[in-house]
Amino acid sequence: MRELHLGDRTVPAIGLGTWHMGDSTATRAKEIKAIQAGIDAGATVIDTAEMYGNGRSESLVGEAIANIDREKLFLIDKVLPSNASADRMPHSLDTSLKLLGTDYVDLYLYHWRGAVPLSETVETLQSLQQQGKIKHWGVSNFDLPDMKELLDLPGGDQVAANEDLYNLGSRGIEYSLLPWQRKQGIPLIAYTPVAAGDERGQLINNPAVKEVAEAHQATPWQILLAWAIRDGSTLAIPQSGDPKHAVDNVKAASLTLNKDDLAKLDKAFPKPTSKQPLDIR
Repeated sequence: MRELHLGDRTVPAIGLGTWHMGDSTATRAKEIKAIQAGIDAGATVIDTAEMYGNGRSESLVGEAIANIDREKLFLIDKVLPSNASADRMPHSLDTSLKLLGTDYVDLYLYHWRGAVPLSETVETLQSLQQQGKIKHWGVSNFDLPDMKELLDLPGGDQVAANEDLYNLGSRGIEYSLLPWQRKQGIPLIAYTPVAAGDERGQLINNPAVKEVAEAHQATPWQILLAWAIRDGSTLAIPQSGDPKHAVDNVKAASLTLNKDDLAKLDKAFPKPTSKQPLDIR
């Protein structure tokens, strides 16, 4: 199973995303089982955010992991830009911890840039880290200028990861951001790694994706995930409320695409030749 270093831990390269999960009481029980099935299959990372359902996703995760050894898990949470100040962030974190049923998160991310000065946000994250409420901190939806500004700040070089949109059909960060992060040794957390909506349909029904999937006796979904984590420094966090699908997602970390596979996929979905805007989610 492909792994990567995240903070001070080595974790499987495919975790569990929870965007849009917890929003419906009708699907809650199945979604809890999906998280638990993913953990049973080997996932240790669970990604959530205070924005997701205004805390309902965090509550769902808390219920799903209530009887699981906390030390075996790696929990990622995110703070909204409006709560990223010195006076509001500690309260936001405490609320999230209560919903998750834990006294710390392994990685706390600044969800996207807002009006609060970046230096204040970083100082507050460092303070919460010193208090032991977060093990590591990072950012999300940061482009290259944002990351360079961050690293110029005192303590900014302690950023543990940057979470951005990344999949075979949305490769914009490969133009400048991703090569820079690799040089700096900053892991990428890829959200929506199997795309969404019409783009997802275009990917999973693409002849090249299907051909590679058949060669590996895998599903197109699994090929998309194996592609996303191919560099050894990317964590993919696909979301699924279906237990079987969640297990299949985690198993994709055991797939290795060869040069011919990657060439076929590159031909079908070429690398970007110019800068593309970020899609914040």
